[in-house]
Amino acid sequence: MAVPKRRQSKSRQKMRRGANRWRAPIFKTCPECDSRIPSHIACPSCGYYAGRKVLEVDAF
Repeated sequence: MAVPKRRQSKSRQKMRRGANRWRAPIFKTCPECDSRIPSHIACPSCGYYAGRKVLEVDAF
């Protein structure tokens, strides 16, 4: 069975665990209605994606 030959330093251990930290989601602005939406999804408020209408949205 493989066993580490040397103990990992605290610095290297923290660098490894630092990759698992929580990051705030990044939102972009919809060019059609200026609402904040996550990337790579159709805008839920206007129904546009990549400059064209892909969803029919009911206006309340």
